[in-house]
Amino acid sequence: MGAAPDVLVYTRPFCPYCAAARALLHEKGVAFREVDVSHEESLREEMIRRSNRHTVPQIFIGECHVGGFDDLAALDRQGSLDPLLGIRD
Repeated sequence: MGAAPDVLVYTRPFCPYCAAARALLHEKGVAFREVDVSHEESLREEMIRRSNRHTVPQIFIGECHVGGFDDLAALDRQGSLDPLLGIRD
């Protein structure tokens, strides 16, 4: 079995969608790195450049840009999130 992919979540404080994304990833038992884009413009610019989106959260699994929380939740409902995260039954 291969190593789990790196998961990166760009966030801001007090963002309910960011909190929901963190909760879903915690529920899955997935370690992730969180980058707060609220205090450093260069990090926000990096997020926009990588995702082509201005809203948070922006979620990356490995090099795959998943999108925001709604996209993450949709993948989970479709049964596509676990394989992307390297979670096996």
